[in-house]
Amino acid sequence: MPVRIKRALISVSDKTGIVQFASTLEKLDVEIVSTGGTYSQLSEQGISVLKVEELTGFPEMLEGRLKTLHPFVHGAILADRSKPGHLKQAQDAGIGLIDMVVVNLYPFRQTVSKPGVTVEEAIENIDIGGPTMIRSAAKNSRSVAVVVDPADYGAVEEELLKTGGEISDDTLFKLSVKAFQHTCEYDSVIFNYFINILNAGQKDSDINVRPYLKIDCTKEENSYVESGTKNEFVSGEGVFNNVLKLSYEKIQDLRYGENPHQKAAYYRADGAGAGFFAGSSQLQGKELSYNNILDANAAFAIVKEFEKPCVAVIKHNNPCGVATAPTVTQAYNNAHFCDPASAYGGVVACNYAWTSDAARFMSDKFVEVIIAPDYEPEALKILAERENIRVLRIDFNLKEYLEKLSSRINKCEGFDIKGVDGGLLVQEYDASVYGSLEYKVVTEKKPTIQQTEDLIFAWQVVKNVKSNAIVLASAKTTVGIGAGQMSRVDATRIAIEKAGEKAKGTVLASDAYFPFGDSAQIAINAGITAIIQPGGSVKDEESIKICNQFGIPMLFTGIRHFKH
Repeated sequence: MPVRIKRALISVSDKTGIVQFASTLEKLDVEIVSTGGTYSQLSEQGISVLKVEELTGFPEMLEGRLKTLHPFVHGAILADRSKPGHLKQAQDAGIGLIDMVVVNLYPFRQTVSKPGVTVEEAIENIDIGGPTMIRSAAKNSRSVAVVVDPADYGAVEEELLKTGGEISDDTLFKLSVKAFQHTCEYDSVIFNYFINILNAGQKDSDINVRPYLKIDCTKEENSYVESGTKNEFVSGEGVFNNVLKLSYEKIQDLRYGENPHQKAAYYRADGAGAGFFAGSSQLQGKELSYNNILDANAAFAIVKEFEKPCVAVIKHNNPCGVATAPTVTQAYNNAHFCDPASAYGGVVACNYAWTSDAARFMSDKFVEVIIAPDYEPEALKILAERENIRVLRIDFNLKEYLEKLSSRINKCEGFDIKGVDGGLLVQEYDASVYGSLEYKVVTEKKPTIQQTEDLIFAWQVVKNVKSNAIVLASAKTTVGIGAGQMSRVDATRIAIEKAGEKAKGTVLASDAYFPFGDSAQIAINAGITAIIQPGGSVKDEESIKICNQFGIPMLFTGIRHFKH
């Protein structure tokens, strides 16, 4: 049965559109009850409104903490109109029914996002009466309309005007579901704020608070494929929790997904602020596509782990060139010419401010996206001459990030989340810092200092290449990349083929062990002078023997870097 709206209680923190909505209710002879700032705004606009204290006969108290927690409010909302007993009890108690609740909550998320916010400030922005009224109305949705989103005012007004003041069963149910979503998201933000504080100063206690792995899908504004901090995902013992509750907010709808027939949207993880890819801003260019976002994220994931200027060129989520150098321009030049054909239409990332010289070098190249922590003013002017190129700025402090990784305070800046049919896989990101590698030389020949530096560079890059992956490098520049092959031998051959004559004198990195000695033999035949790989094959001795035979140093890291 439709519900006729005769009395509405309005108490909103976000007052967008509330005057217009209340005016429509007044035109339909709906009595309006309100609180605090909402009452003041409505009455100032000439709308007839009753203070909630006049309804309850009880004043607001405790600095506003207690306003609506009263039987004359909740009895009026919770009374089931289909049950005569409920109606009689309400009547006997002198409770007038409330048919509509229009409430949105204190801005807790915005408050705790402010720099330097105190716990006391956060606590005072925990709404008590609002969620209680919302839940009461949502529970009794067959009798009461509950409106929590200003974006819904227009549709509700239209229905009220069309029906002469009634709300249909279908609309009542939809509004109640949205209300439960609203309170669920609100509570998850509060929980995650306090669990981070708890875990930051965790001491031994008999009270065990188990944090949720959070992922909600909230509308509006990421998570990222990156989500929050380690403490939000795992317990103090480092074990993934049994309950998975994810919290993401929509940044934007996308034109389509990986392909034009697939719909897609872009979300940011709750808590993913400065330094996360999903917190980057677009300075110019066409709208970002699904593939642009994936590639730009992959590109910046490479460069952010290098201390010196580093540039990566990405195509289809794989690097086609990566280089570090004393200057950004030199790094970009080296990365581009690793594989200039594949770089066409690629995505470029840099861990330093993008310079005017680098922008000039880019001016005759087809680039879809560039992402960097900052841009020289002249560089932005040069880039603006090509209005279609998407220019992203990420608020990223390289020094702080590397210090955090090096100290192992929070080795995982985020978690990798992949969907499977009916479920999710969650793992820590494969994070590491350039130069921190521990390895063992397993051959008779030791690498030179230059070879060692190039091997470590190649190893850092290969973990960002789809498996099976092989990277050839020289002078801290990739010269050939074999990506995403089912056979390691094929990946080795492709990397050598990509490098051509430049393969001679380079070093080779493999993301996983050589199962046989064939890849080592192929590499040596092409002129590779040193190899780095995890080791761990039952046939390791076969590869070691071949390297010893040709006087080639080989390093084992004991760490595999599969990427799928």
